Amino acid sequence: MLDIFLDGLWLGEDTQGLKDHLLVGAMDQTSYRRCIFHGLHCYKLKTDGVDFVAEKLYMSDEFIKMMWRRTLFLGDVLKRGYNFIFTDTDVLWLRNPFPKLIVNGSIDLQISTDRFNGDQWSEQNLINTGFYMVRSNNRTIALFDSWYAQKNNSRGLKEQDVLANLMHQGLFRNLGLKVMFLDTVFFSGFCENSRDARLVSTVHANCCRSIVAKVADLSTVMADWRRFKSLPANESSTFVWSLHDRCINSWRP
Repeated sequence: MLDIFLDGLWLGEDTQGLKDHLLVGAMDQTSYRRCIFHGLHCYKLKTDGVDFVAEKLYMSDEFIKMMWRRTLFLGDVLKRGYNFIFTDTDVLWLRNPFPKLIVNGSIDLQISTDRFNGDQWSEQNLINTGFYMVRSNNRTIALFDSWYAQKNNSRGLKEQDVLANLMHQGLFRNLGLKVMFLDTVFFSGFCENSRDARLVSTVHANCCRSIVAKVADLSTVMADWRRFKSLPANESSTFVWSLHDRCINSWRP
Protein backbone atom coordinates (compact mmCIF):
# COMPACT_ATOMS: atom_id res chain seq x y z
CA MET A 1 0.00 0.00 0.00
CA LEU A 2 2.89 2.36 0.75
CA ASP A 3 4.26 1.86 -2.76
CA ILE A 4 1.04 2.92 -4.45
CA PHE A 5 0.75 5.92 -2.12
CA LEU A 6 4.24 7.01 -3.14
CA ASP A 7 3.38 6.44 -6.81
CA GLY A 8 0.51 8.90 -6.33
CA LEU A 9 2.87 11.52 -4.94
CA TRP A 10 5.24 10.98 -7.85
CA LEU A 11 2.55 11.33 -10.52
CA GLY A 12 0.49 14.02 -8.80
CA GLU A 13 0.51 17.75 -9.44
CA ASP A 14 2.91 19.66 -7.16
CA THR A 15 3.20 16.66 -4.82
CA GLN A 16 6.70 15.28 -5.45
CA GLY A 17 8.36 17.54 -2.87
CA LEU A 18 5.90 16.51 -0.14
CA LYS A 19 7.64 13.14 0.18
CA ASP A 20 10.45 14.80 2.11
CA HIS A 21 7.99 15.95 4.77
CA LEU A 22 6.38 12.56 5.41
CA LEU A 23 6.64 10.74 8.71
CA VAL A 24 5.48 7.16 8.20
CA GLY A 25 4.07 5.32 11.20
CA ALA A 26 4.89 1.65 10.53
CA MET A 27 2.78 -0.94 12.35
CA ASP A 28 5.08 -3.92 11.73
CA GLN A 29 8.69 -4.75 10.91
CA THR A 30 7.97 -5.45 7.23
CA SER A 31 6.38 -2.06 6.61
CA TYR A 32 9.12 -0.39 8.65
CA ARG A 33 11.81 -1.95 6.48
CA ARG A 34 9.90 -0.94 3.34
CA CYS A 35 9.72 2.60 4.64
CA ILE A 36 13.49 2.67 5.30
CA PHE A 37 14.07 1.26 1.80
CA HIS A 38 12.27 4.26 0.29
CA GLY A 39 14.45 6.66 2.28
CA LEU A 40 11.54 8.10 4.25
CA HIS A 41 11.27 9.32 7.83
CA CYS A 42 10.00 6.20 9.61
CA TYR A 43 8.63 5.52 13.10
CA LYS A 44 7.77 2.02 14.23
CA LEU A 45 4.60 1.80 16.30
CA LYS A 46 4.37 -1.08 18.75
CA THR A 47 1.35 -2.63 20.45
CA ASP A 48 2.07 -5.17 23.16
CA GLY A 49 0.69 -8.62 22.43
CA VAL A 50 -0.50 -7.82 18.89
CA ASP A 51 1.12 -8.94 15.64
CA PHE A 52 0.32 -6.57 12.77
CA VAL A 53 2.35 -8.38 10.08
CA ALA A 54 -0.61 -9.99 8.29
CA GLU A 55 -3.55 -8.03 6.88
CA LYS A 56 -6.10 -7.03 9.52
CA LEU A 57 -9.52 -7.39 7.95
CA TYR A 58 -11.76 -4.36 8.28
CA MET A 59 -13.49 -4.24 11.72
CA SER A 60 -11.65 -7.29 13.08
CA ASP A 61 -10.47 -7.00 16.69
CA GLU A 62 -6.86 -6.52 15.59
CA PHE A 63 -7.89 -3.90 13.03
CA ILE A 64 -9.63 -1.93 15.80
CA LYS A 65 -6.58 -2.25 18.09
CA MET A 66 -4.39 -0.96 15.28
CA MET A 67 -6.61 2.10 14.80
CA TRP A 68 -6.52 2.92 18.53
CA ARG A 69 -2.73 2.60 18.62
CA ARG A 70 -2.61 5.12 15.80
CA THR A 71 -4.89 7.51 17.68
CA LEU A 72 -2.68 7.36 20.76
CA PHE A 73 0.42 8.12 18.69
CA LEU A 74 -1.19 11.08 16.91
CA GLY A 75 -2.38 12.52 20.21
CA ASP A 76 1.22 12.37 21.42
CA VAL A 77 2.36 14.25 18.30
CA LEU A 78 -0.15 17.01 19.10
CA LYS A 79 1.15 17.22 22.66
CA ARG A 80 4.62 17.87 21.25
CA GLY A 81 3.27 21.00 19.57
CA TYR A 82 3.08 19.84 15.96
CA ASN A 83 0.31 20.71 13.51
CA PHE A 84 -0.01 17.98 10.90
CA ILE A 85 -1.96 16.35 8.12
CA PHE A 86 -2.72 12.73 8.83
CA THR A 87 -3.31 10.48 5.84
CA ASP A 88 -3.86 6.76 5.46
CA THR A 89 -1.70 5.21 2.75
CA ASP A 90 -4.86 4.21 0.87
CA VAL A 91 -5.40 7.91 0.10
CA LEU A 92 -3.89 8.97 -3.22
CA TRP A 93 -2.66 12.57 -3.33
CA LEU A 94 -3.26 13.51 -6.97
CA ARG A 95 -2.74 17.20 -6.27
CA ASN A 96 -1.12 19.14 -3.45
CA PRO A 97 -3.98 19.46 -0.93
CA PHE A 98 -2.67 22.55 0.86
CA PRO A 99 -4.31 25.09 -1.50
CA LYS A 100 -7.70 23.55 -0.59
CA LEU A 101 -7.03 23.65 3.17
CA ILE A 102 -6.97 26.58 5.58
CA VAL A 103 -3.38 26.52 6.83
CA ASN A 104 -2.95 29.80 8.71
CA GLY A 105 -6.37 30.22 10.25
CA SER A 106 -8.52 29.50 13.25
CA ILE A 107 -9.74 26.06 12.11
CA ASP A 108 -8.78 23.41 14.67
CA LEU A 109 -9.68 20.35 12.60
CA GLN A 110 -10.36 19.87 8.90
CA ILE A 111 -11.58 16.33 8.33
CA SER A 112 -12.57 14.27 5.30
CA THR A 113 -16.03 12.85 4.78
CA ASP A 114 -17.42 9.64 3.32
CA ARG A 115 -20.36 11.63 2.00
CA PHE A 116 -20.55 15.43 1.97
CA ASN A 117 -23.94 17.06 2.60
CA GLY A 118 -23.06 20.42 1.06
CA ASP A 119 -22.39 22.26 4.35
CA GLN A 120 -18.75 22.42 5.43
CA TRP A 121 -19.76 23.26 9.03
CA SER A 122 -22.46 20.60 9.46
CA GLU A 123 -21.90 17.85 12.02
CA GLN A 124 -24.34 15.74 10.02
CA ASN A 125 -21.56 14.97 7.55
CA LEU A 126 -20.24 11.39 7.67
CA ILE A 127 -16.65 11.85 8.85
CA ASN A 128 -13.68 9.74 7.84
CA THR A 129 -10.49 9.74 9.91
CA GLY A 130 -8.36 8.58 6.97
CA PHE A 131 -7.41 12.16 6.09
CA TYR A 132 -7.48 15.26 8.24
CA MET A 133 -5.50 18.35 9.16
CA VAL A 134 -5.27 19.25 12.85
CA ARG A 135 -3.68 22.16 14.73
CA SER A 136 -1.93 21.58 18.04
CA ASN A 137 -3.63 23.48 20.85
CA ASN A 138 -5.36 22.80 24.15
CA ARG A 139 -8.68 22.11 22.42
CA THR A 140 -7.40 19.49 20.00
CA ILE A 141 -5.23 17.83 22.67
CA ALA A 142 -8.33 17.56 24.87
CA LEU A 143 -10.22 16.10 21.91
CA PHE A 144 -7.66 13.35 21.35
CA ASP A 145 -7.49 12.61 25.09
CA SER A 146 -11.28 12.32 25.29
CA TRP A 147 -11.34 10.24 22.12
CA TYR A 148 -8.70 7.75 23.28
CA ALA A 149 -10.31 7.54 26.74
CA GLN A 150 -13.28 5.79 25.06
CA LYS A 151 -11.13 2.90 23.80
CA ASN A 152 -12.18 0.41 26.47
CA ASN A 153 -15.82 1.52 26.49
CA SER A 154 -16.45 1.05 22.78
CA ARG A 155 -16.13 -2.65 22.06
CA GLY A 156 -16.88 -3.48 18.45
CA LEU A 157 -16.51 0.13 17.28
CA LYS A 158 -13.55 1.49 15.36
CA GLU A 159 -12.07 4.81 16.45
CA GLN A 160 -13.80 6.64 13.60
CA ASP A 161 -17.22 5.54 14.86
CA VAL A 162 -16.30 6.64 18.39
CA LEU A 163 -15.23 10.09 17.19
CA ALA A 164 -18.48 10.46 15.26
CA ASN A 165 -20.46 9.51 18.38
CA LEU A 166 -18.55 12.04 20.48
CA MET A 167 -19.24 14.70 17.88
CA HIS A 168 -22.98 13.97 17.91
CA GLN A 169 -22.92 14.05 21.71
CA GLY A 170 -21.64 17.64 21.52
CA LEU A 171 -17.96 17.18 22.36
CA PHE A 172 -16.74 19.44 19.53
CA ARG A 173 -18.96 22.27 20.73
CA ASN A 174 -18.18 21.66 24.42
CA LEU A 175 -14.44 21.96 23.73
CA GLY A 176 -14.94 25.08 21.61
CA LEU A 177 -13.49 23.35 18.55
CA LYS A 178 -13.85 24.89 15.11
CA VAL A 179 -14.19 21.96 12.72
CA MET A 180 -14.51 22.07 8.95
CA PHE A 181 -15.78 19.08 6.98
CA LEU A 182 -14.07 18.59 3.62
CA ASP A 183 -16.01 18.56 0.36
CA THR A 184 -15.70 15.33 -1.64
CA VAL A 185 -15.33 17.40 -4.81
CA PHE A 186 -11.79 18.09 -3.58
CA PHE A 187 -11.20 15.26 -1.07
CA SER A 188 -13.00 12.31 -2.58
CA GLY A 189 -13.21 8.58 -2.08
CA PHE A 190 -14.81 5.40 -3.25
CA CYS A 191 -17.88 6.12 -1.12
CA GLU A 192 -18.46 9.31 -3.12
CA ASN A 193 -16.39 10.11 -6.20
CA SER A 194 -15.38 13.67 -6.95
CA ARG A 195 -17.68 15.12 -9.57
CA ASP A 196 -14.79 16.96 -11.23
CA ALA A 197 -11.35 15.44 -11.83
CA ARG A 198 -10.11 18.94 -12.65
CA LEU A 199 -10.52 19.88 -8.97
CA VAL A 200 -9.87 16.72 -6.96
CA SER A 201 -6.85 16.64 -4.63
CA THR A 202 -7.16 13.22 -2.95
CA VAL A 203 -8.90 9.91 -3.61
CA HIS A 204 -9.46 7.58 -0.64
CA ALA A 205 -10.13 3.85 -0.99
CA ASN A 206 -12.90 4.00 1.62
CA CYS A 207 -16.02 1.83 1.55
CA CYS A 208 -13.71 -1.11 0.88
CA ARG A 209 -13.11 -4.20 3.00
CA SER A 210 -9.73 -5.67 1.99
CA ILE A 211 -6.26 -4.48 1.09
CA VAL A 212 -6.23 -6.61 -2.07
CA ALA A 213 -9.36 -4.84 -3.32
CA LYS A 214 -7.99 -1.42 -2.33
CA VAL A 215 -4.74 -1.97 -4.21
CA ALA A 216 -6.56 -3.18 -7.31
CA ASP A 217 -8.98 -0.26 -7.44
CA LEU A 218 -6.36 2.36 -6.50
CA SER A 219 -4.26 1.03 -9.37
CA THR A 220 -7.27 1.67 -11.60
CA VAL A 221 -7.51 5.20 -10.19
CA MET A 222 -3.87 5.75 -11.13
CA ALA A 223 -4.61 4.54 -14.66
CA ASP A 224 -7.63 6.86 -14.77
CA TRP A 225 -5.45 9.74 -13.60
CA ARG A 226 -2.93 9.11 -16.39
CA ARG A 227 -5.81 8.96 -18.85
CA PHE A 228 -7.23 12.24 -17.54
CA LYS A 229 -3.85 13.97 -17.74
CA SER A 230 -3.51 12.96 -21.39
CA LEU A 231 -6.86 14.45 -22.41
CA PRO A 232 -7.05 17.74 -24.31
CA ALA A 233 -8.33 20.59 -22.12
CA ASN A 234 -11.62 20.75 -24.01
CA GLU A 235 -12.38 17.10 -23.18
CA SER A 236 -11.41 16.97 -19.49
CA SER A 237 -14.84 18.13 -18.28
CA THR A 238 -16.45 14.92 -19.58
CA PHE A 239 -14.02 12.59 -17.80
CA VAL A 240 -15.64 9.80 -15.75
CA TRP A 241 -13.89 7.64 -13.12
CA SER A 242 -13.92 3.86 -13.55
CA LEU A 243 -16.12 1.81 -11.25
CA HIS A 244 -14.47 0.53 -8.08
CA ASP A 245 -15.52 -3.04 -8.81
CA ARG A 246 -13.11 -4.88 -6.54
CA CYS A 247 -14.06 -2.81 -3.51
CA ILE A 248 -17.76 -3.14 -4.27
CA ASN A 249 -17.35 -6.92 -4.46
CA SER A 250 -15.19 -7.05 -1.31
CA TRP A 251 -18.34 -6.84 0.82
CA ARG A 252 -19.86 -9.98 -0.67
CA PRO A 253 -19.62 -13.27 1.26
